[in-house]
Amino acid sequence: MYRTVAGLIVTLMFIALVGTVNGADRKRIEFLNSGRVLPASLPFSEAVRVDDTLYLSGQVGVKPGTMQLVPGGMTAQARQTMENIRTSLAVHGYSMNDLIRCTVMLADMSDWNAFNDIYRTYFKDHYPARSAFGAHGLALNARVEVECVAAR
Repeated sequence: MYRTVAGLIVTLMFIALVGTVNGADRKRIEFLNSGRVLPASLPFSEAVRVDDTLYLSGQVGVKPGTMQLVPGGMTAQARQTMENIRTSLAVHGYSMNDLIRCTVMLADMSDWNAFNDIYRTYFKDHYPARSAFGAHGLALNARVEVECVAAR
Protein backbone atom coordinates (compact mmCIF):
# COMPACT_ATOMS: atom_id res chain seq x y z
CA MET A 1 0.00 0.00 0.00
CA TYR A 2 2.87 2.38 0.76
CA ARG A 3 4.15 2.17 -2.82
CA THR A 4 0.67 2.82 -4.22
CA VAL A 5 0.14 5.95 -2.08
CA ALA A 6 3.67 7.15 -2.76
CA GLY A 7 3.18 6.56 -6.48
CA LEU A 8 -0.10 8.46 -6.41
CA ILE A 9 1.55 11.40 -4.61
CA VAL A 10 4.42 11.51 -7.12
CA THR A 11 1.93 11.36 -10.02
CA LEU A 12 -0.17 14.19 -8.57
CA MET A 13 2.93 16.32 -7.97
CA PHE A 14 3.99 15.74 -11.59
CA ILE A 15 0.56 16.74 -12.90
CA ALA A 16 0.63 19.90 -10.77
CA LEU A 17 4.14 20.74 -12.00
CA VAL A 18 3.22 20.19 -15.65
CA GLY A 19 0.10 22.32 -15.24
CA THR A 20 2.18 25.12 -13.72
CA VAL A 21 4.84 24.86 -16.43
CA ASN A 22 2.16 24.97 -19.11
CA GLY A 23 0.64 28.06 -17.49
CA ALA A 24 -2.57 26.39 -16.33
CA ASP A 25 -2.01 27.53 -12.73
CA ARG A 26 0.24 30.49 -13.43
CA LYS A 27 -0.81 33.66 -11.64
CA ARG A 28 -0.93 36.95 -13.51
CA ILE A 29 1.28 39.31 -11.50
CA GLU A 30 1.68 43.02 -12.25
CA PHE A 31 3.86 45.50 -10.36
CA LEU A 32 2.16 48.91 -10.59
CA ASN A 33 3.35 52.49 -10.09
CA SER A 34 1.02 55.22 -11.27
CA GLY A 35 2.95 58.17 -9.83
CA ARG A 36 -0.41 59.70 -8.89
CA VAL A 37 0.15 59.49 -5.13
CA LEU A 38 3.84 58.76 -4.52
CA PRO A 39 6.73 59.43 -6.87
CA ALA A 40 7.22 56.37 -9.11
CA SER A 41 10.98 56.50 -8.43
CA LEU A 42 10.62 55.03 -4.92
CA PRO A 43 12.10 51.53 -4.44
CA PHE A 44 8.76 49.72 -4.04
CA SER A 45 5.57 49.22 -5.99
CA GLU A 46 2.54 51.36 -5.24
CA ALA A 47 0.47 48.21 -5.75
CA VAL A 48 0.85 44.64 -6.91
CA ARG A 49 -2.01 42.93 -8.73
CA VAL A 50 -2.20 39.14 -8.54
CA ASP A 51 -5.05 38.03 -10.80
CA ASP A 52 -8.01 40.06 -9.46
CA THR A 53 -6.48 40.90 -6.07
CA LEU A 54 -4.74 44.24 -5.55
CA TYR A 55 -2.22 44.65 -2.71
CA LEU A 56 -1.56 48.31 -1.89
CA SER A 57 1.64 49.44 -0.24
CA GLY A 58 1.16 51.43 2.93
CA GLN A 59 -0.13 54.95 2.38
CA VAL A 60 0.51 57.98 4.56
CA GLY A 61 -1.01 61.45 4.38
CA VAL A 62 1.27 63.00 1.77
CA LYS A 63 0.22 65.59 -0.77
CA PRO A 64 -0.11 63.63 -4.04
CA GLY A 65 3.09 63.56 -6.07
CA THR A 66 5.24 64.69 -3.16
CA MET A 67 6.91 63.31 -0.08
CA GLN A 68 5.41 66.04 2.15
CA LEU A 69 2.78 65.30 4.77
CA VAL A 70 -0.29 67.50 4.72
CA PRO A 71 -0.44 70.02 7.57
CA GLY A 72 -3.07 69.70 10.28
CA GLY A 73 -2.00 66.71 12.36
CA MET A 74 -3.79 63.40 12.75
CA THR A 75 -7.18 64.34 11.32
CA ALA A 76 -5.76 65.90 8.17
CA GLN A 77 -3.28 63.05 7.68
CA ALA A 78 -5.98 60.40 8.20
CA ARG A 79 -8.21 62.06 5.61
CA GLN A 80 -5.35 62.43 3.10
CA THR A 81 -4.24 58.84 3.70
CA MET A 82 -7.73 57.59 2.85
CA GLU A 83 -7.88 59.87 -0.21
CA ASN A 84 -4.52 58.51 -1.35
CA ILE A 85 -5.87 54.97 -0.98
CA ARG A 86 -8.97 55.93 -2.98
CA THR A 87 -6.79 57.46 -5.72
CA SER A 88 -4.49 54.46 -5.90
CA LEU A 89 -7.44 52.08 -6.11
CA ALA A 90 -9.17 54.14 -8.81
CA VAL A 91 -6.12 54.48 -11.04
CA HIS A 92 -5.86 50.67 -11.07
CA GLY A 93 -9.57 50.09 -11.70
CA TYR A 94 -10.77 49.41 -8.14
CA SER A 95 -12.87 51.32 -5.62
CA MET A 96 -13.24 51.59 -1.86
CA ASN A 97 -16.03 49.00 -2.13
CA ASP A 98 -13.44 46.47 -3.34
CA LEU A 99 -11.37 46.69 -0.15
CA ILE A 100 -11.40 43.46 1.83
CA ARG A 101 -8.57 44.06 4.33
CA CYS A 102 -6.78 47.05 5.86
CA THR A 103 -3.95 47.28 8.35
CA VAL A 104 -3.71 50.54 10.27
CA MET A 105 -0.52 51.69 11.96
CA LEU A 106 -0.82 54.59 14.37
CA ALA A 107 2.11 56.54 15.80
CA ASP A 108 0.03 56.96 18.95
CA MET A 109 -2.82 54.61 19.85
CA SER A 110 -4.58 57.51 21.57
CA ASP A 111 -5.40 58.65 17.99
CA TRP A 112 -7.56 55.53 17.51
CA ASN A 113 -10.90 57.38 17.86
CA ALA A 114 -9.80 60.31 15.69
CA PHE A 115 -8.72 57.90 12.97
CA ASN A 116 -11.97 55.92 13.19
CA ASP A 117 -14.01 59.11 12.82
CA ILE A 118 -12.37 59.71 9.42
CA TYR A 119 -12.11 56.04 8.35
CA ARG A 120 -15.82 55.28 8.76
CA THR A 121 -16.79 58.08 6.33
CA TYR A 122 -15.11 56.19 3.45
CA PHE A 123 -17.42 53.16 3.62
CA LYS A 124 -21.16 52.74 3.13
CA ASP A 125 -22.39 49.15 3.09
CA HIS A 126 -19.49 47.26 4.63
CA TYR A 127 -16.16 47.64 6.33
CA PRO A 128 -13.06 45.67 5.33
CA ALA A 129 -11.51 43.29 7.85
CA ARG A 130 -9.00 45.33 9.80
CA SER A 131 -6.16 45.29 12.28
CA ALA A 132 -4.61 48.27 13.99
CA PHE A 133 -1.52 48.67 16.09
CA GLY A 134 0.77 51.28 17.50
CA ALA A 135 4.00 51.75 15.58
CA HIS A 136 7.08 53.73 16.43
CA GLY A 137 8.70 55.62 13.57
CA LEU A 138 6.29 55.60 10.62
CA ALA A 139 7.58 56.83 7.25
CA LEU A 140 8.10 60.61 7.09
CA ASN A 141 7.11 60.79 10.79
CA ALA A 142 3.49 60.29 9.77
CA ARG A 143 0.78 59.93 12.43
CA VAL A 144 -0.93 57.10 10.49
CA GLU A 145 -0.14 54.59 7.74
CA VAL A 146 -2.69 52.24 6.15
CA GLU A 147 -2.07 49.30 3.84
CA CYS A 148 -4.92 47.52 2.10
CA VAL A 149 -5.97 44.57 -0.03
CA ALA A 150 -8.74 44.85 -2.61
CA ALA A 151 -10.38 42.06 -4.59
CA ARG A 152 -13.04 41.64 -7.23
